[in-house]
Amino acid sequence: MLRDLRHGARALMRDKGWTAVVVLSLALGIGANTALFSAINGLFLKKLPVKDPDSLVRLRWSGRNNMVTAISAYGFPGKNATGQSLSSSFSYPMFRQFVAAHRAMVDLFACAPYGQVNVVVDGHADIASAFISSGNYYRVLGLTANPGRTIVPEDDQPTAAAVAVISARYWRSRFGSDPRAVGKVVRFNNVPVTIVGVISPELRDVQRAGSEGSDIAVPLALDSQLGHNAPPSNTPNPPRLEQPTNWWLEVMGRVKPGVTAAQVQANLEGVFQHAARAGVDTELPHLQADSGSRGLYDANPSDSASVTILTVVVVLVLLIVCANVANLLLSRAMTRQKELSVRLSLGATRARLVRQLLTESLLLASMGGAAGVLVGYWGQQLLPGTAGQPAPLDWRVLSFVLAITGLTGIVFGIAPALRATGMNVSATLKETNQSVARSSILSKSLLVLQVAISLVLLIAAGLFLRTLQNLRNVDVGFNTRNLVLFGVSPSLNRYDDARTIALYEEMIDRLRAVAGVRWVALSDVPLLSGAFNSTSFFLSGHTDRPDQPEMFHQLVISPGFFETMGMPIRLGRDFTDRDNQAATKVAIINETAARKYFPNENPIGSSSIGGLEIVGVLRDAKYDSIRNPVPPTIYVPFLQTRLPTAIFEVRTAGDPIGAIGAIRETVRKIDPNLPLMNVSTQLEEVDKRLLPERVFAQAYALFGALALLLASIGLFGLMSYSVARRTHEIGIRMALGAQRQDVVRLVMSESMTLVIVGVGIGLAAALAASRLVASLLFGVAATDLMTICAALTVMIIVSATAGYLPARRAARVDPLVALHYD
Repeated sequence: MLRDLRHGARALMRDKGWTAVVVLSLALGIGANTALFSAINGLFLKKLPVKDPDSLVRLRWSGRNNMVTAISAYGFPGKNATGQSLSSSFSYPMFRQFVAAHRAMVDLFACAPYGQVNVVVDGHADIASAFISSGNYYRVLGLTANPGRTIVPEDDQPTAAAVAVISARYWRSRFGSDPRAVGKVVRFNNVPVTIVGVISPELRDVQRAGSEGSDIAVPLALDSQLGHNAPPSNTPNPPRLEQPTNWWLEVMGRVKPGVTAAQVQANLEGVFQHAARAGVDTELPHLQADSGSRGLYDANPSDSASVTILTVVVVLVLLIVCANVANLLLSRAMTRQKELSVRLSLGATRARLVRQLLTESLLLASMGGAAGVLVGYWGQQLLPGTAGQPAPLDWRVLSFVLAITGLTGIVFGIAPALRATGMNVSATLKETNQSVARSSILSKSLLVLQVAISLVLLIAAGLFLRTLQNLRNVDVGFNTRNLVLFGVSPSLNRYDDARTIALYEEMIDRLRAVAGVRWVALSDVPLLSGAFNSTSFFLSGHTDRPDQPEMFHQLVISPGFFETMGMPIRLGRDFTDRDNQAATKVAIINETAARKYFPNENPIGSSSIGGLEIVGVLRDAKYDSIRNPVPPTIYVPFLQTRLPTAIFEVRTAGDPIGAIGAIRETVRKIDPNLPLMNVSTQLEEVDKRLLPERVFAQAYALFGALALLLASIGLFGLMSYSVARRTHEIGIRMALGAQRQDVVRLVMSESMTLVIVGVGIGLAAALAASRLVASLLFGVAATDLMTICAALTVMIIVSATAGYLPARRAARVDPLVALHYD
């Protein structure tokens, strides 16, 4: 084996240029597959980085549950075997019942994402991501702190001092890795808490294995003090830790040795259904316990769909690479026929030579695989599941690289090795280059395959590029330029309703005075961000089902919102400062709602929608999605509702980025402890919504261009080899009177015949696969003639160029030299 490796290395080093082309091709093919597998590893295979993740069990439930009056959902809990949607949220009293009744588990803990919170450190306020859990969370998962300590069960008591732990990442970014951060008192949503530790290596949550984790975490006992999701001051609801119908906690536990998830489910199912009976359900919900080794959430369905689509791309690219390298090896093997014939005549067996050639192929694949790891590490930024950040390469990814490297080396090496050693020794030894040799059927077949796959990828790239362009050109119904968005949450600082309204009004007035600011308004959710607020109303006299409520998208806004956003009112009036709590409840509807519920009549003055007086009809505008049709939407004034968190829209005269500094300073002067959340521009929000389409367009365009390049290189190499082998024949033709254009026509007809066959196969394959991507397109059909013609044109032009270069060289052959060519 070592002798084979040394011989193979020497053979490859003798032809450095050829070797470099092969290694580069393999690096691109293997790298693309490595990047994709890294995403798959993060989404579906990676386990939680905690102690013994395989013994963790997550609890979820499915079915109707009238016990629940409020429920929080965090992610994608998935579906059960029968297709029912699952929920992962439980109430705190339900969790306590699980703790009292469990027999099959070592321990259970409860936790929940706490969203964005206001953390004031040394008088400087900033937004951080937070997490809340029962006191045994860190002990059960085996998490440690350095410096300091973790939260322990004793901290999770109503009478305990308020404490928190932070992540190592937050410790570095906010505290500069200062050890004195442990013991520091900070204000968490205006509540003083003491930092007792830095979780090492990171503060992990159990939502997903690849999740980054939160910045700061507190025990469950603090929830009542922090006032998260606090009701209005005039609503004396008990804290949600005491509400059996408020389901907001996720529950996970560690099973005893030898115990299965099914046994846990059997143990706790009775407790769960007994509590659900309090809701007088005719159909009881069902508890489900299964492995929690990969976290509480399933993969995002959109990420799964993206990975599935991209898998097709990278597999096709790898097939093209293998076909291209196999063709290069076939050409190289033809130049070594005499060498191999001599070795066979001297007693070497065919199996021995096949082993030697496969060793060279595997050596090439190994070099390509090593370079492919670097390509794959960079390529992760183009794929979902990694948040655009390269993830560490673990043993699964490295094992995949080794497996695909070996498989690739065998796939592209076995056919050339068998063909090169399956010769007639005596005939080969007598053969000279004057013998007319045709390219093998195998070489031509591989080239046809490359052309066909390249065309499929080019058509897909064209469709996704057209989709992205169409989405960018959609009329969203308002002006997305020169618009700064940011959020504030006065409720985090314990503002009551009156102080909140006064704050909002002062912010609007002060921001309007900032240089370069034209208009300022606020709303409860930003448009085209993916977030939405839906509500239902009973409609009297304007629906076929007066006893059934109708669903609306709702937007809570301030006066001047429509002018700020550039949304014209078609009928009626805008909101004013007089539309407050003391005035009649009013609303403005969009054109879609007017057409649906008030056909052929003027809705102005109507109170049929939940008793709200309609005072205006607004031109249709997109709400949460660019793709979806405009939904029936109702707009209500913020002065007539409660708005604990608001999104401010600031229209600037020039570049919105340049105004952000002045906006921050203005808000800081109003309240230094009120940080700005999610500062961005409206165009950035639109770009975020187009991320999946941009990923598809980039991936298919990149790999389509790569496939086209490889196919053209393959065609150029095959025809160059064919011309070199047929030099003597071409000389004879020219000596007998053939003109240069005849030679060009001869070579071009051979190359373009292969291209046309590949184009025909690729076109049929693209049409057959069109239904697989139809749902991902927008404004363009999967069989769009213009896109197909453009892809065909590019394919034929590039292929014709690759075929013409060898043809031109053949036409310049000197007949006298060619006749003596050996």
